[in-house]
Amino acid sequence: MRIPTLVKTAAAVTAAAFAGAAGTDPRSDWYEGLEKPSWQPPPRAFGLVWTPLYALIAVAGARVLDRTSGAERQAFRRAYAQNLALNAAWTPLFFAARAPVAALADVVALNVSNAYLLRRAWRADRTAAACLAPYVAWTYFATALNTAIVHRNRIGEPLPGQR
Repeated sequence: MRIPTLVKTAAAVTAAAFAGAAGTDPRSDWYEGLEKPSWQPPPRAFGLVWTPLYALIAVAGARVLDRTSGAERQAFRRAYAQNLALNAAWTPLFFAARAPVAALADVVALNVSNAYLLRRAWRADRTAAACLAPYVAWTYFATALNTAIVHRNRIGEPLPGQR
C-alpha cells in the first residue's frame, strides 16, 4: 500500500464521515421519541465503532487500488465512491430528513454495494477484504436496527382511516 493512495482514500472516507455526521442528531426530540429495540447500543457507541471502521475502509480501499490496474482499478474506484456516497447518505436521510424508510432503502443498497466491494477486494487482496469485513457486518447490524425502528414505530404504514 502506497502512502499517496492511502491519503486519497482516507480523505474520501473522512469526507463521507463528516457528511454523515453533519446530519446526525441522536439527542433530538424526534429520535428520542422513537421506540427502539432493547439491543440498540447507546448513542456514543456509534462513534466508537465508526472511527475504526472508517480507518479500515480507507486501508482496504488503498490496498485494492494499489493492487489493481486498468479497468479493474477503475471499476473498484467507481464502486468505492458509490459506496461512500451511500454511506454518507444514511444519517441525513434518517436524522435530518426523519425518513427511516428512505434510510432503510439506502442501507439495503449499501449492503449490496458492500458485498460487491468485498468480492472485488477478495480477488485483489485478502487483507483488504478482511479490513472490509467488520464494515460489512456492522451495516447488516445497522439494517436490522433500522428495520426494527421502522416496524416498532409503524413508519410508512397508512394512518387509521387512510387504508
